[in-house]
Amino acid sequence: MSQTSTYTVTGMTCGHCVASVTEEVTEISGVESVEVDLPSGAVTITSAEPLDDDAVRAAVQEAGYQLA
Repeated sequence: MSQTSTYTVTGMTCGHCVASVTEEVTEISGVESVEVDLPSGAVTITSAEPLDDDAVRAAVQEAGYQLA
């Protein structure tokens, strides 16, 4: 059963930002899909298991952004 988590990412300004965050978050174990809403900064992640917030934070930081 999939779980959905939503995070807010700050600092994204363009499609390239969205692609970077999507790419990094997709690499987290168990992640099935990632949807990013650029205007709001909302990142909705569907995963096979509960996500580790630290793993999400690390992936977002690797892409060059911060969790709000």
